[in-house]
Amino acid sequence: MKTSTFLLLLFTVTFSIHSQNREVKIASEKITENIYMLKGQGGNIGLFVGEDAVFMIDDQFAPLTPKILNAIKKITSQPVQYLVNSHWHGDHTGGNKNMQKEGAIIVAHDNVRKRMSTDTTIRGRIKKASPKEALPIITFSDNLMLHINNDDVLVSHVHNAHTDGDAIIYFTANNVVHMGDTYFQGKFPYIDLNSGGNVNGFIAAAEKVILLADNHTKIIPGHGNLSNREELIAYKNMLVDLREKIQLEIDKGKTLEEVKANNEITKKYSAFSGWINEEKIRVAIYSSLVTK
Repeated sequence: MKTSTFLLLLFTVTFSIHSQNREVKIASEKITENIYMLKGQGGNIGLFVGEDAVFMIDDQFAPLTPKILNAIKKITSQPVQYLVNSHWHGDHTGGNKNMQKEGAIIVAHDNVRKRMSTDTTIRGRIKKASPKEALPIITFSDNLMLHINNDDVLVSHVHNAHTDGDAIIYFTANNVVHMGDTYFQGKFPYIDLNSGGNVNGFIAAAEKVILLADNHTKIIPGHGNLSNREELIAYKNMLVDLREKIQLEIDKGKTLEEVKANNEITKKYSAFSGWINEEKIRVAIYSSLVTK
């Protein structure tokens, strides 16, 4: 009986995963003449198409690679030559091995390769090290410039924001920024404390892009819809306000459990609640501020 129950459970989970993959559709949105945003399941993909090369940002989950490649083929017949990982999480790097087989050169911050090369804890679960074929082969510590498709593309590390290996990608001539998961448009962010994330870094990342951007800049978030400078400012202000409120609680000697239970801190921003709800963001910010 126990064996039958286990097999039924295994079948149900497997069927659910396969059904989910079948149902996922890759939607593309043209942002400029040469830049597209692709949405499916996982982090938003950036695609830069031009006469020199096809440049891609993030690749979602491995089972989706065929669908992603089909979506790209509707835009260009050229293969993807460069792939930048905005950070190491699997919903942004899961297709790396597949994309390397397709000939893509993978670029990322030093810490992305380090974290992908070892077993790591994420959301309480152990994620096994990625195979060699999935690892970035070009890494950088601070900034990297690519001069392609008549644009100067800045790939810039932002310190300890979503993780310790985040990069924002700024297409200077096209006036487009891909922020990876340093920006969750319209929602509270996921601060991956186990990967070196911190609310202070999130705020610094937003401030950096606000300085780079103008009122015409298109901003691709890691999750959510295409955004702009005005929305990013509101997002940054929300994080600054919550940081200040929670720091006041810490200064009063309040414990994590007390802040966790204090709905008054975040009630003004209930509209930002999603996968990361009000309680989770209070816990994450508190933990960020007491971590030395």
